[in-house]
Amino acid sequence: MTAHSARRDPMSKGLAVLNRIASMPVLDRLNLRGPSESVAYHGARVGFRTAAAVSRGFKRMPGRGTAVRPAPVSATGVFDLTPTEDQQMMVAVVSDFAADVVRPAVEKAEEVLETPTELFAQAYELGLTLTGLPEELGGLDAERSATTGALVAEALGRGDMGIAAALLAPGSVATAIALWGDSAQQATYVPAFTGSDVPAAALAVAEPHPLFDPFALRTTARKVPGGYVLDGVKSGVIRGTSAELFVVAARLDDGRPGLFVLESNTAGLAIEVDSSMGLRSAALSRLVLDGVSVAPEALLPESVDGYADSVRLARIAWSSLSLGAMRAVLDYVTPYVKERKAFGEPVAYRQSVAFTVADMAIELEGARLATLRAASRADLGKSFARESALARRLCSEYGMKAGTDGVQLLGGHGFTKEHPVERWYRDLRAVGVMEGGLLV
Repeated sequence: MTAHSARRDPMSKGLAVLNRIASMPVLDRLNLRGPSESVAYHGARVGFRTAAAVSRGFKRMPGRGTAVRPAPVSATGVFDLTPTEDQQMMVAVVSDFAADVVRPAVEKAEEVLETPTELFAQAYELGLTLTGLPEELGGLDAERSATTGALVAEALGRGDMGIAAALLAPGSVATAIALWGDSAQQATYVPAFTGSDVPAAALAVAEPHPLFDPFALRTTARKVPGGYVLDGVKSGVIRGTSAELFVVAARLDDGRPGLFVLESNTAGLAIEVDSSMGLRSAALSRLVLDGVSVAPEALLPESVDGYADSVRLARIAWSSLSLGAMRAVLDYVTPYVKERKAFGEPVAYRQSVAFTVADMAIELEGARLATLRAASRADLGKSFARESALARRLCSEYGMKAGTDGVQLLGGHGFTKEHPVERWYRDLRAVGVMEGGLLV
């Protein structure tokens, strides 16, 4: 018996027992269906290392000539921060979705450590997986628009960062394949993301090492006859236990990083629950690669040259999510300090409180401008290394400060789950440590 089979045997037996318990008819008669399913769910997630989700079996499709790439945005020469009509419409729809659907689902999602399944179908009807795809591949835009992706991520983040990350992860995988995959990879995988049955998918870059550097990966892709062998551990993988498809970053023999497409039924893949301080509804996991053999076609061919851009686009995505959460904090504390009274007057009358709220608003606008500048330069095909780094730095610093100030402004109330500020505080801490996972 191999090491992997030894690990999976108790896992299989445990899952069989939990499924049997959850299927007992007596649970319905005693009104215990909900609690029993919760126990089974947590037992499956916490008690075992699991194999990756069973893949739908993506059928290998032949390429159709050269790969389709999104066209860069045409420069107008006019400095204008006004979103286009299409962007305004998309943001308005997503904002309503975040307020009316995402925000009410947060409490349940935090409790079960997973985004409710019904949210995904509703989100995909809005076209969330299509914003990074060109029209030729079934997407929404004729031109590449990281800015649209950033605006959408910001709007979703205002509802909840964890749920937003879970909803955006499949579209990020589709975007990666569209940007750096060949025509055969596009033909094989992208159509699944343009239909009604979108697969759970995850972009795995981060690794569980102190001071992780995405440009110094420890996950390796060793070249062998017939393909590559991947070894390593990935952390912060969004909905890893449910994913049917992964795009994994690994270091090639020549030291350069690249991105590999892995289906969940690939031998050697295993998933571990990666309990986190924040983003709890994103169901973060660890992806363990133990001698994973893949064909040469698993490598996204243009990702070797485009890997740096993938890291930078991910930083813009996380920055955008944080902008939404920062806005949520500001929107919550502003009326609170006006209504909360101490010594016979609203606490907003205190200069220290008023200046703190004003600083939050100023810092939010500064971080937002930096993020949109980075996204716009990516759209124009210009270098955005400096701009994405600056956006991440500002969003990381100001985001954590906004979370801290939000808790402080509510006093003792800010430390309780009675108010959502403590959750935003936990989520905003993620911006400075998350790498990969999402793309715009």
